[in-house]
Amino acid sequence: MNSVARVTIWNEFIHEKINPEVSAIYPHGIHQCIAEFLGRSDEIETRTATLEEPDHGLSDEVLQSTDVLLWWGHKAHDKVSDEIVKKVHKRVLEGMGFIGLHSAHYSKIFRSLLGTECSLKWRDDGEKERLWVVEPSHPIAEGLGEYFELPQVEMYGERFDIPTPDKLVFLSWFEGGEVFRSGCCWEKGHGKIFYFRPGHETFPIYHDPNVQKVLLNAVRWAAPKFWGKHECPRRDPLETIG
Repeated sequence: MNSVARVTIWNEFIHEKINPEVSAIYPHGIHQCIAEFLGRSDEIETRTATLEEPDHGLSDEVLQSTDVLLWWGHKAHDKVSDEIVKKVHKRVLEGMGFIGLHSAHYSKIFRSLLGTECSLKWRDDGEKERLWVVEPSHPIAEGLGEYFELPQVEMYGERFDIPTPDKLVFLSWFEGGEVFRSGCCWEKGHGKIFYFRPGHETFPIYHDPNVQKVLLNAVRWAAPKFWGKHECPRRDPLETIG
């Protein structure tokens, strides 16, 4: 495996172009903000991809040289090519890590990987979120306290229509009273998947030091230890039969 994780950050890059409130927070896009803080680590090599690029920036060459793919989408889930979704899905099963961010819960690729609708409740009132670390020994929780808070967020509430996570790392409480499974891990095929709830575009979520620490830890956790294609070959016996 590579000593440096090759990370691609995918973003629709639409809100930043049409909403001055968002562009003020992320003048170069959410993808560039994430790439900047992840790229400070000597363990990570970053690049970005966006919806309007050819192949959405996810050519075969890019996917073949990506160890972990982060995905932020919201307004244009339906604009993502089904062919690209199939290629990303296949690559995850072969070993590529996948990190779904915030509203990526409703993206084609996330729903394809998990096999459910991934529906939830929501409210955009700028309320406080407290993220409880419910699995403190998990690598994604390394360096965090018992909990951390975000002063203004969009609320996501249960029921979150997902398969039961292999590990639940974070459980959120919101000022309005709801709770939400906000840091979920799965393994599919040879790949690791992490969903992290915070990230609404009108709040400076990705500038928060704790959020940055979570994503850095998540990349380290999701980076592949093994790559393998899924085939069904006939196997000759190792010993003489009969």
